[in-house]
Amino acid sequence: VLVAACLLPFYYMVMLAIHNNQDVVLHPLGILLPLGKLSLKPFSTVLSSAGGGGQGFIPFIVNSLFLAALTVAGTLIVAVPGSYALSRYVFPGRTLITGAFLVVYLFPSILLAIPLFVFFTRAHLLGSLPPVALVYIAQTLPVAAFMLREYFDSVPTSVEEAAHVDGCGRWQTIRRVTLPLSIPALVSVGVYVFMIAWNEYLFALLFLVAKPGHWTVSLGLAELSSDITVSPPVLMAGSVILTLPIVLLFFAVERFIRGGLVLGAEKG
Repeated sequence: VLVAACLLPFYYMVMLAIHNNQDVVLHPLGILLPLGKLSLKPFSTVLSSAGGGGQGFIPFIVNSLFLAALTVAGTLIVAVPGSYALSRYVFPGRTLITGAFLVVYLFPSILLAIPLFVFFTRAHLLGSLPPVALVYIAQTLPVAAFMLREYFDSVPTSVEEAAHVDGCGRWQTIRRVTLPLSIPALVSVGVYVFMIAWNEYLFALLFLVAKPGHWTVSLGLAELSSDITVSPPVLMAGSVILTLPIVLLFFAVERFIRGGLVLGAEKG
């Protein structure tokens, strides 16, 4: 019952997106069972260029994919060595730094909006995608480092010690032993970071709204919802396009998320 209650709104969203506007207006509940004539025209309208009478969402999708991929790569590049150091090395302030990762999330993002906007304005960075990716990396880095640190703690140190006995240095051990064993954690964190970057709206609105060519999907969908001339099927088609990449990404990497590659790495 709970699963049905959670999935019903998404199912209704998809049904709205694949029906024409006339069916939605005349039979709003009749579309729950797709017995009538289905239509993919709402998707065509959303993806078609503005010059062709559509909403021009394809550039928005490309921009969102670029930002999300850049955010995932930058976050993991910084979070992996940082979280590994917190897990394996003992130094003053180690516990304080680990706790600070979570304290950061006690403060809402809106507190950073004004100073960042002023900085971006003075640095002439408004409307550019890479600086926005830096903001996303700073936003996702604390939780990514915290999650990876917890996972590195679960990796048996004896596996790394065995690699040291075989002649591997610290970086060779990380690259050949620790990272391969940490693939489930890296994938899980990567999916989480991708989801945050893909759905982010506040900073994208502040820094990219002046250049429609650099808009993300979330900005395009917000603009779509504010237009009273847009029909419900077209709006729901845009919502499906915003949701679908996350769902497909999750199912694509599900086996890595579920797989505990550390199991069996150490025997005896």
